[in-house]
Amino acid sequence: MPWYLGAQGEIAVARLLTGLPGGWAVFHAVPVRTRECDIDHLLVGPAGVFTITTKLHRSAKIWVAHRTLMVGRDKRPYIRDAEFEAHRLTRMLRDLTPLRTSVRPVVAFVDPRRITIRERPAQVKVINAADLRHWLTTLPTVLGPVERMALVTLIDSPETWSALPAIEPDELRERFLLLDEAVRGARRRRIGWGMLGAALIGAALTLVVVSSLLGGWPAELASCTGQKSFMR
Repeated sequence: MPWYLGAQGEIAVARLLTGLPGGWAVFHAVPVRTRECDIDHLLVGPAGVFTITTKLHRSAKIWVAHRTLMVGRDKRPYIRDAEFEAHRLTRMLRDLTPLRTSVRPVVAFVDPRRITIRERPAQVKVINAADLRHWLTTLPTVLGPVERMALVTLIDSPETWSALPAIEPDELRERFLLLDEAVRGARRRRIGWGMLGAALIGAALTLVVVSSLLGGWPAELASCTGQKSFMR
């Protein structure tokens, strides 16, 4: 389930990033080191290079103070992990190209109840995913067109990365859609059973109320339940 919810969050952010204006290049699920590790979203644009870590915590309260990040009452290592990811990518790109600026890490939350920033982290931007596009496009320009083109060419080359996906994208997409339908079907069935249970409880309560108003249970029902003498 955590992997499934993570994929839902990444898909939601990917859709938001499609609205970025020209001059921005967006890469998703970039493989690094092993097939189990990837960068959720990697962006190259006028404002620089960004790694975006996506987290899906619907209706959760997010609290941030410097390097401490809380989801509800639980402390999460999202800031530390985002810093490490961006630092590693900065070193890798500088070994391959004259990158003048560091990669900036971002943690984007999908559908949180609210995000409270008590003290801003020194390096990591923590943001509601819904505000991500506006924030990116209002940052100052630090990369020119030539620098951006060189970085995009490098990032887009499979030779840059030490790991590649084990499954073709089309096959992976088809498998996820099947999983998504199975989960949605299970949710619909759970809701249906919940509604049925609520209806049965409502019917039972109605019977009790009506019986009390009429002065007792019907004789045949009372004899079955052993409640006749008690109710009367």
